[in-house]
Amino acid sequence: MPEQTAVTANAAPDQTTVAGNAAPRVTIDEITLADEPDQWERLGFAVEGDLLALDTIHLRLAGREAGRGIVGWSLRATASGDLDGLPTETSTNPQGEAAPEHPNGVNAIDHVVAFSPHLNRTVDALRAAGLDLRRVREEPTPAGAPRQAFFRLGEAILEVVQIPDGELARAGGEDAPTRFWGLALIAKDIERSVTALGEDVSEIRAAVQPGRRIATLKRSAGLAVPVALMTPR
Repeated sequence: MPEQTAVTANAAPDQTTVAGNAAPRVTIDEITLADEPDQWERLGFAVEGDLLALDTIHLRLAGREAGRGIVGWSLRATASGDLDGLPTETSTNPQGEAAPEHPNGVNAIDHVVAFSPHLNRTVDALRAAGLDLRRVREEPTPAGAPRQAFFRLGEAILEVVQIPDGELARAGGEDAPTRFWGLALIAKDIERSVTALGEDVSEIRAAVQPGRRIATLKRSAGLAVPVALMTPR
């Protein structure tokens, strides 16, 4: 899974700067997945009804009939619902207290991954909606994506990956919408989490970010969305 550490900005923790003015920082309230709650419970996550809490963000497990992968999300303080194709609702829910660690040792979301056929267009749309752009990485990823952009959304990062030219046609061309892809979750003790997940997770390896390690859930985990586990930033 693509990953990269974002750069720290000078704005206050709950504010960002839009057109020179301080504005409330856009944060994630919920992310909706086309997944069944019992599948996440089997992997050692604590689920209440159809909700799974990771720090202050909730995953809503809407079932396979809801669509594919990441169905959409809700954001606080966004200036627009037009996020270049990413299905987005505006949330007025206050940010709650951080949830406790799950039985498998996972405790938060590190980043959400999306793919864009036209990165500059997507960056412009997200910035216009009030999202906090931290950096654009003008270097290829190990998987061959030419560029990436990183937005800070409270505790988590949105990583937007440009689709390589060779895959554009299959993705619908440059005019196709941006789409969600996967999640990277934080496991403070990644050895413990990998042991808990057993054969459903890969071996631990070095991440792209210096000093961090990563493991990815296998198809046997049965999830509708690609998921990786990472050590904390």
